[in-house]
Amino acid sequence: MQGEVHGEGEGEGEGVAADAAGHVRSLRDEAYELIKERIIRCVFRPGEALSEAQVAAGLRLGRTPVRQAFDRLMRDGLVEVLPRKGIIVRPITEDEVRDMADVRLLNEGFCARLAAERADPEHLAALTENVRRGGIAAAEGNVTVLMSLDREFHATISSAARNAVLGDILRNLHERAQRVWFVSLRDAGHHRRVVEEHAAIADALARRDGPAAEAATQAHILSFAANLTRQL
Repeated sequence: MQGEVHGEGEGEGEGVAADAAGHVRSLRDEAYELIKERIIRCVFRPGEALSEAQVAAGLRLGRTPVRQAFDRLMRDGLVEVLPRKGIIVRPITEDEVRDMADVRLLNEGFCARLAAERADPEHLAALTENVRRGGIAAAEGNVTVLMSLDREFHATISSAARNAVLGDILRNLHERAQRVWFVSLRDAGHHRRVVEEHAAIADALARRDGPAAEAATQAHILSFAANLTRQL
């Protein structure tokens, strides 16, 4: 990991770290991004207790930025505090999957309908290229690339809808959904289905067929929820 390493004193939270590209960010932000990535990728498993000292040592950061990162992750709904257990990675429950699917069905379906009306040729070309790359990643079983492409695909549709308020809602929703996306993609058979479902959405958008885009998006979300529920 690139960046400055601090000791255990309470002042280290104000330090900075530089990434491989030379971008400078606070150690608090560095700790947040690193812990969040491990939660999303289930390196820190749902229900696992996290020791502030052990996490800080593992990341080669001080305890203050790790503590600050935990506070932010708690607000994100990724960790929680339980009596006698301390900080744990928030478990994934069937209720959470259902609630998330309900909200996605409503908001992302509407977003796809708007995108069918408002997308630029550049948006449509980006979606086509995303599906092409997704087919390659699915064939290789590359979950990391599939996750990245999934985020990119849905972000492109959100941008194409040209509704800033809806975009903010979806951005927050996708942040919360990243961890369960990773769990869903552990099923190798789901890789190809995701790409096929994305292709159906992209095709409906290219045809400027709002109802078909909405229906394909909702079918994609229901497939995701069903696949995830089978694994819980």
